[in-house]
Amino acid sequence: MRIEIWTDIICPWCGLGGHRLDQALASFAHADAVTLVHRSFQLDERAPEGTTQSVRQMLRDRKGVPDVQIDRMTRHIEGLAAAEGLAPYQVLENQVGNTSLAHELAAWATEQGQGDAAWAALYRAYFGEARSIFTVDALVDLAVEVGLDPDAARAVLTDRRYRDAVRADGHEARALGATGVPFIVVDRRYAVAGAQPVELLLEMLDAAWRDRPVEAPEADGACGPEGCAPPA
Repeated sequence: MRIEIWTDIICPWCGLGGHRLDQALASFAHADAVTLVHRSFQLDERAPEGTTQSVRQMLRDRKGVPDVQIDRMTRHIEGLAAAEGLAPYQVLENQVGNTSLAHELAAWATEQGQGDAAWAALYRAYFGEARSIFTVDALVDLAVEVGLDPDAARAVLTDRRYRDAVRADGHEARALGATGVPFIVVDRRYAVAGAQPVELLLEMLDAAWRDRPVEAPEADGACGPEGCAPPA
């Protein structure tokens, strides 16, 4: 069974949603038959690269959200994360910016067989430690932490060779009906949006498993144009 999860690294609901999916998979009876694939979805591809601003300033300027509501919204997510074992989980005291480079690092790391580790490191660095994930230098450091070659990582991030792949991920999610993230798709048959509760995710996994196509074993005896073969 193949599970794809589209996220943006600076999306607080994505970090929580990914954690909940991991929890659901830990309780799923057929987890050993699951392939989990992380996919990229940038919430704002047009955000200027190389600059960041605080979460508070972004919500004030772009969304017109008053400070009281900003505090309530962000603290609520932080509280949910803490209650589910994600602590620290820094939402309000953080920076936001263009995440293209971070996604490109994750795409390259996936090709090197370190995709899961890279995605986990990006979320840990951003929400757990409020570290930058917006510069080449910061991302090279993260690459080293998951065992990747720093010179190769710098070359990948400098020549932007995975930029088109990251954008293609986002286009594919939208084609499947995504309007936001997290967005989870199972075997291209089931989909759920948002950071859903573990129980609901587990129900979806069970339903997808029951409905999966099953390959019948090759029959002992069969008929074809040349006649019928007897059972072996």
